[in-house]
Amino acid sequence: METTERLVESITKGIQEKKGRGIVIADLKEIDGAICRYFVVCQGNSPQQVEAIAEAIGDSARTELQEKPVNVVGMEQASWVAMDYVDVMVHIFLPEARTFYDIENLWEDARLTHVADLD
Repeated sequence: METTERLVESITKGIQEKKGRGIVIADLKEIDGAICRYFVVCQGNSPQQVEAIAEAIGDSARTELQEKPVNVVGMEQASWVAMDYVDVMVHIFLPEARTFYDIENLWEDARLTHVADLD
């Protein structure tokens, strides 16, 4: 398995570890002009959960793959946290911000994978 796909799996694992919901993986590899290869989008129910998900993603990627994000923004408000892993962008939203921005549908040609929520 390629490193980028392993990173997406590790990110997904971190999200699930903190009960993140609505995980969508947008495959942007075939889209001209895309800023990365994958978007991983999810949501938490509170700013505290959004922050915890971001921290779990960072821990999972660092522990499993020795990967660190080159930038993380939004932790102050924690209504939308973006984590930049160069080939993979992670977006963690509160539900209302996710609905408003609808970021997983920016590229209509992207192949979307919906990951089942863990209960």
